[in-house]
Amino acid sequence: MLLRRPLQTLTLPLLRRHLSTSAASLSAPDLNIDELLSPPFQYLPGHPRPDAKHDEVIFAVPRTSSGRHFAAKERKVGRVPAIVFEQENGQEGGNKRLVSVQSKQIRKLVDHLGRSFFLSRLFRLEVWSDHAGQGDLVESVRVLPRKVHLHAGTDEPLNVTFMRAPSSALLKIDVPLMYIGEDASPGLRKGAYFNTIKRTVKFLCPADIVPPYIEVDLSELDVGQKLLMRDLIVHPALKLLQSPDQPICSIIGSRAPDQKKEKEKSK
Repeated sequence: MLLRRPLQTLTLPLLRRHLSTSAASLSAPDLNIDELLSPPFQYLPGHPRPDAKHDEVIFAVPRTSSGRHFAAKERKVGRVPAIVFEQENGQEGGNKRLVSVQSKQIRKLVDHLGRSFFLSRLFRLEVWSDHAGQGDLVESVRVLPRKVHLHAGTDEPLNVTFMRAPSSALLKIDVPLMYIGEDASPGLRKGAYFNTIKRTVKFLCPADIVPPYIEVDLSELDVGQKLLMRDLIVHPALKLLQSPDQPICSIIGSRAPDQKKEKEKSK
C-alpha cells in the first residue's frame, strides 16, 4: 500500500516524489510541479471532479430584514433566509448580503447530493430584484454553501450561509470521503469488518479545484491495518488542516472461535 506524508510539509524536491499516482502517470512534458502548485489550478486526470449533471443555479432575492419573526414569514411563503459573505483566507469576512433562497430548491439539492456533498460543492448564485429569474439581476457569483441548518424533525432547510468563491479564494472545506475497493480488501474477504472513523476531512482548497469527494482505496487493507489522513491522495495544492496522524478507517477482525471458548472457560 502506498503511504504518503502530508503534502503541505514537503519541500519541493520531496513533493515531486509524493505526487498522487494520477499526477505521476502524466507524461514528463505535461508534469510540472510548479504549475500544479500555482494558479490557475486544474483538476488532475483521474481525480474526482464535480459532475456537470449536478450543476444548478441557485436563485435568490434580496431581503432587508432579519430576525426570528421575519424568518418565519419567509418560510411560510416558501423561502429560506440566507447570507452571502466574502471570504478571506477561508474565513467568513465582510461584504455581507442578506438574501432569501427557494426552500424547495435547497431541499432538493440537499436530498439529492447529501448534506456533506452539498457543503463541498460550488454553485452559481443569482440574486434577482424580484422573483427568481425576474426583474433586475443584482448579483451573479460562484458560491460555496458554508452552512445549512435543517429542521430536526422534517429536514426542511431553515437557513443557509454562502461564501463567495472567486478563483483567487482559498476555502476551508470538509471534503467527504468515498470508500472504494471493499470487495478486494484482504481483511474484509477474511470476514473482518470495516470501521469508519471519519466521513469528512478538512482541507484548505483553491476554489477552482474543490474536490467533490476524496476516494479512499481499501483494496489492499488487511486485518488490523488502518489508514491515516496522511494517506489520502489529493491534489498537491490542497492543504490538510487536521492532524495527519488521525485515522480515517480501519479493518477490525472478530475474535477467533478458539479464543472465545477459552475466554468463556476462564469465567
